[in-house]
Amino acid sequence: MFIKNLLDQGTPSFSFEFFPPKTDETFDTLLDTIRELQKLQSTFVSVTYGAGGSTRQRTVDVVTKAKSELGLESMAHLTCVGSTEAELRDALDELKSQGIENILPLRGDPPAGTETFEKTPGGFGNANETVSFIRENYDFCLGVAWHPERHQEADDFDTDLAHLKRKVDAGADFVITQMFF
Repeated sequence: MFIKNLLDQGTPSFSFEFFPPKTDETFDTLLDTIRELQKLQSTFVSVTYGAGGSTRQRTVDVVTKAKSELGLESMAHLTCVGSTEAELRDALDELKSQGIENILPLRGDPPAGTETFEKTPGGFGNANETVSFIRENYDFCLGVAWHPERHQEADDFDTDLAHLKRKVDAGADFVITQMFF
């Protein structure tokens, strides 16, 4: 089910975000944790995605199991950092083949050891370009991220809001924020 349809129900909503596990042992531990958190009845769960798709398969595995085995609506993060359009297309095709319907396109953080983001040749420079590409080529429900405290790279709130508007105008279905405990 598209997350936008779940959000349209007009009730308070929250989700859990998970990092993909690095080993098979921690994969099983994460699934146990998700099962335990399932009792809290979150609207959906999401799974992050490493730069250049470094955790791509683990992301696909977690969202697929959460959806197919646990019955939780799941959303895969997809960053454009370090990836070409062809690599993102491969990731989207794989997610689609696994029955995943919800994607959170993100620019992503600069790779470790660098301070600024640089567009990958043959890739996208920001989330709104990725949203536009997905919207033109696929039928996913697309969420986008917003930073209510202002993104650290935005000069001011007006600039940050303008970036959000570009993502929405590019085809986003809903906007999410984060709160960490």
